[in-house]
Amino acid sequence: MQAREITFSKLVQGEMQFQVPLYQRTYSWQREQLRQLWDDVQELVEDQLENRPPAAHFLGSVVLAPERVVAGGMQRWLVVDGQQRLTTLMLAFTALRDHWRARGSDKKAARIHDLLLVNGYQDGDDHFRLLPTQADRAAFTACVQSLPKAGGSGNIGSAYLFFLGALTEGEESAGEQWTDAVETVLGNFLSIVAITAAEGDNVYRIFESINNTGVGLSQSDLLRNYLFMYLPTRGEAVYRDLWLPMQELLGPDNLELLVWLDLVVAGNSRAKQSDIYRDQKKRLERLTHDESALHAEIVLLSERAGRLMRILEPQRETDPRLREALERLSRWGGQTHYPLALHLLDLVDADRATAAEAAEALAYAESYMVRRLLAGLSTTGTNRVFMEIPKELDKDGSPAEAVRRFLSRNKTGARAWPGDDAVREAVRTRPFYKTGRSNQRFQVLRRLEESYSASEPVDYAKARLTVEHVMPQRPAQQWYDLLAEEAEDGESPDELHALLVHTLGNLTLSGDNARLSNHPFHRKQEILDSSALRMNQRIAAQGRWGRAEILARADELVERATQLWPGPIEELVQADDEWAGWKELREALLVMPSGTWTTYGDLAALIGTHAISVGNHVGTKPGLRGAYRVLTADGRISAGFSWTDDQHSGDPRILLETEGIAFDTSGRASRSHRLTTADLGTLLGRDASDESAPTREAEGDQQSAAARFESQLRDNQTPQTVDGVLSALRFWELQGGYRAYGRANETSCFPTVEVGAPLAARTLWPLALYPETGTAEVVFQHLKRRAPFDDEPLRRELLTRLNAIEGIDLAEAKLDLRPSFPLEVFAGRSEELSAVLEWFVHTIALAEARRPLDEGTEPV
Repeated sequence: MQAREITFSKLVQGEMQFQVPLYQRTYSWQREQLRQLWDDVQELVEDQLENRPPAAHFLGSVVLAPERVVAGGMQRWLVVDGQQRLTTLMLAFTALRDHWRARGSDKKAARIHDLLLVNGYQDGDDHFRLLPTQADRAAFTACVQSLPKAGGSGNIGSAYLFFLGALTEGEESAGEQWTDAVETVLGNFLSIVAITAAEGDNVYRIFESINNTGVGLSQSDLLRNYLFMYLPTRGEAVYRDLWLPMQELLGPDNLELLVWLDLVVAGNSRAKQSDIYRDQKKRLERLTHDESALHAEIVLLSERAGRLMRILEPQRETDPRLREALERLSRWGGQTHYPLALHLLDLVDADRATAAEAAEALAYAESYMVRRLLAGLSTTGTNRVFMEIPKELDKDGSPAEAVRRFLSRNKTGARAWPGDDAVREAVRTRPFYKTGRSNQRFQVLRRLEESYSASEPVDYAKARLTVEHVMPQRPAQQWYDLLAEEAEDGESPDELHALLVHTLGNLTLSGDNARLSNHPFHRKQEILDSSALRMNQRIAAQGRWGRAEILARADELVERATQLWPGPIEELVQADDEWAGWKELREALLVMPSGTWTTYGDLAALIGTHAISVGNHVGTKPGLRGAYRVLTADGRISAGFSWTDDQHSGDPRILLETEGIAFDTSGRASRSHRLTTADLGTLLGRDASDESAPTREAEGDQQSAAARFESQLRDNQTPQTVDGVLSALRFWELQGGYRAYGRANETSCFPTVEVGAPLAARTLWPLALYPETGTAEVVFQHLKRRAPFDDEPLRRELLTRLNAIEGIDLAEAKLDLRPSFPLEVFAGRSEELSAVLEWFVHTIALAEARRPLDEGTEPV
């Protein structure tokens, strides 16, 4: 075997083909891995644009085995390992080609197409430089050939759409020069080690060897070995007195975290946790001949270990105000604030700042994150912002003012710190419930409740509170009757409900979600009035609950919010030229898979505006990609639709049908292909649901939840449907599964099975059953992250088996979402549904039996 370091463009140049063999798994990279790669690309692009010396980024290895030379001199290679990387880069260049085409840069598009994507003088499958496994082939070649079904469901289509959206967003803010730099980085600065086997080598054994290696050394292990190699006389004492206690205090994961934070606080705002050893080695090389200096570095690291524990466990902090600030950020979750918090504790312990100043600085950090959540802004770029702050704190002046001044400069674009006006507007219109993580939304409502200073504060550690919609997510007809009174011209009660239901003004905290359910407001009033929460008592004092009351409460809460979380320094703020909602609308259109459609109302609820405003924008904005996929509420093409680009003409229905959407005789698109506001939020990477992985409750709670579910089922469904659902659930339990239940006001049921060893068990469930709404959701969105259904062909087979049952019509374009079918299907088809459930359990068992044989997978 031979190994060489090479760039992507050089690897694939010439007449050749990389063929993924059938024994490889399907393409599996998802949004997290794509985002990680894109963040690395963005850093290299910044280096390019700022004329910094280029530094290649090591992407990983690919192992290739020569197969044969075909007619015309084309060399074919088998991709023994590394198909995930090759496929990802091919899709990135495919999206870049299509981006250039849309911008009218045909010459640049042709260069990518001819030099990287295809073999121009080969036909059939040989035409493609990369040929994935058969399960991925159609989706991949559709992208390369620019077919209407390009960017469909599944991981291949999602990756293509991810890059297309990232390129569009990047060029809008940085211009064509930025896109040129992206092309340079993708082709020339992503380093790959290409390992080529000799002809006749056993490629199956190579694959097995690569993917069944032992556990490697961690980054902190490598650093420890490096440091102690240069401590020949002091090493034993330093290890005993400093390193070992630090290692025992933190544990392996937090030790790795500390070593990374040590780099960041030292000024390396570009440090990656994957490159800790390399960067620390580079920093410490000059000290390798000075044991005293290396000893001092380990002393500092050991001291920082204690400070990191005060961040991880805020109860260790002795100052009450600083402890409270650390506790709030700890409840917020994530590691974003860690670099700032660690450097502030450095300053406090060195008597260069007071604990009060550090607490005030952390309060500005909290405000930055909360205001961005309230405004519905993405978390993208936030980590980098906080990695850059420590350098600002080394200047003269108050650290709190330094933090506020630095964050205030981030008013526009991806790093914006929204001012008071932006927060006020967002709280009234944005779907807060669909933004951020569930624990973060909870913390915002908790802090707002605490601001009322109740005489008997709530014990949040003991209270089992969740976020509650006052106007229900799935309202009874009485709620729609109320909304009909307030609907404006051209606005249906359903659209008004979608605009209001997830806004902050309609949300509160409650431990009575099951009792509140979707009752009329007068019934909810009785329950809310008995609550210990001041917020709930104020809601209960209202005579009704509609648009006016929700907006009035939003105004009340936002005034408290702007006081609790102070904003940027206004004189440093610059106004955005465009409302942020239109940018989000463009992003939503770009992530829609081929073969789906949405409505003006769904988009309006997503971005917080009116359906008419969305219609005006979509109809007049030049070059808006995917505008033809936006239809009226009943699935028709708008009478006033016209193309706003120069690439399309004629009836948009023809293009939609080519993508796979059927229309009935009245011109209405198939509703199974419609993307709701929740679907769009999921595709944008939002936390679309508070439903976490279901777990088996204690016996008493389990019986209570089961009784609620069955009661709601009998109250809302026909006896035949009830019998069919319960029969299927009993069958599920005979297969070794159990029932888990949701904690929302409508008690959902999840037929769940545990897989794996007791200490490392994981749960899988195929369906979520909603007794009041009368729907059964197929949870592809969750299955795609859980073996064995992270393998796309198995999810497709589940979809096919369900669609074979009369009454079920799941769109293939929703393979990454949570499509549903009516519970009434269980009335006459319970046995057929039970057969699918049996197949589901059997598939898991078969995969578990094979697991030791194919444990290894290609690292991300």
